[in-house]
Amino acid sequence: MNLLAKRSMRMTEGNIWKQIILFAVPMLIGNLFQQLYNTVDSMVVGNYVSTQALAAVGSVGPAINTLLGFFIGLSTGAGVVISRYFGAQDSQNLHDAVHTTMLLSLLAGVLMTVLGVLITPYLLQLMATPDDVMDDATLYLRIYFAGILGLMVYNMGSGVLRAVGDSRRPLLFLIITSVINVVLDLFFVLVFHMGIEGVALATILAQFISAGLVVRTLMRTTEDFRLILRDLRLIPHILRDILRIGMPAGLQMAVTSFSNVIVQSYINSFGSACMAGYSAYNKIDQFIMLPMQSVALASTTFVGQNLGAGKLKRAKKGTRISLLLAISCTAVLTGLLLCLARPLLMMFSSEEDVLTYGSMFIFWLSPCYVLCCFNQVLSGAMRGAGDSTAPMVIMLLSFVVFRQLYLFVGTQYIHSALFVGMGYPAGWLLCSILVSIYYFTGRWERHYHRPGLKKEETA
Repeated sequence: MNLLAKRSMRMTEGNIWKQIILFAVPMLIGNLFQQLYNTVDSMVVGNYVSTQALAAVGSVGPAINTLLGFFIGLSTGAGVVISRYFGAQDSQNLHDAVHTTMLLSLLAGVLMTVLGVLITPYLLQLMATPDDVMDDATLYLRIYFAGILGLMVYNMGSGVLRAVGDSRRPLLFLIITSVINVVLDLFFVLVFHMGIEGVALATILAQFISAGLVVRTLMRTTEDFRLILRDLRLIPHILRDILRIGMPAGLQMAVTSFSNVIVQSYINSFGSACMAGYSAYNKIDQFIMLPMQSVALASTTFVGQNLGAGKLKRAKKGTRISLLLAISCTAVLTGLLLCLARPLLMMFSSEEDVLTYGSMFIFWLSPCYVLCCFNQVLSGAMRGAGDSTAPMVIMLLSFVVFRQLYLFVGTQYIHSALFVGMGYPAGWLLCSILVSIYYFTGRWERHYHRPGLKKEETA
């Protein structure tokens, strides 16, 4: 099968445009299918259960990401470390990095399960979840956290594959498990009438299947990144590098997600119809964001591999190409979204109040998506170079401090769901300006000159 033919990709030689596109497209398609997990849950409960169920499923995203974000950041650090050793063709350290990463994912998954189940009620209370949504949201969130180990193992395992240039097999696994999730969603809801409990169970079952597939792939490969269960251990110097690069990204994602919990509480104050409309908008919004995020992830791997091989100029050129690709894709998709807003929203609900709120968020917020291309791609490139601290600080200032000040002060005078929503574009603009200034000063390049890495010859 051709999809499996290309196992890994060295991006240190050859056409940069082609390599970034070939790497990003399978990852984009894979991310589309991964996004379908929660989106299908929302579509099924919105059409076959109730508006309150749609509001419940859609509103728990910030709560999930508050816990999950930190460990996703750690996986970013792991991917940078692995891509560097792969680019430098350092077999022993590559082997150690893979096994440290996979054991870390298992430990993190167990911790996430216990912590998530315990603090679910407190997170929902913090979001000011309305009484008519609280029971459904609690049930969905607790089942989701109970099965989050599968998601953790899949994300770390597929991160290992992407770090060595293989974005195709993670795509295949997501296609398979996304189809399984859709079938199980409909089966549990329409046949067994399990409601929100059914869609939550379908999601975690599909996640465990995807985890099994990616672990099986790593164990069966003949390359240096093969997973050998008896070799699972935390190697101190590898773990330090993962934490050094991944901790800032993880803290930034966790704190930003917690900030979004507060934002969600402002949205929740406008009632379940606004919550449902915002939820439907959010699901569509996440699909539009995927191309730029996939290109940003490609730039992280590209920069990591090329700096591992000592090619700074090639790494910087790849970043510029990634930025152009992200802006082009986002502009086209935003135009399509504006034309198709109402039909897309009707996939989630046919209630007029829900459609009105959803349309309002789309028409005002989506033209600002192009701003995110700068902070996503440039931050991804800097993380690939090992500089995670600067993007973390800038994003926390923009997405947490500034956004919360905007909401706290502004809502004293303006009681409007649209005003709350516009806090996002305001944060995107500030973040993109600051990230761009930092990137073009070149200060992140000092992370390139680290012991053990080859140094690019003066051109």
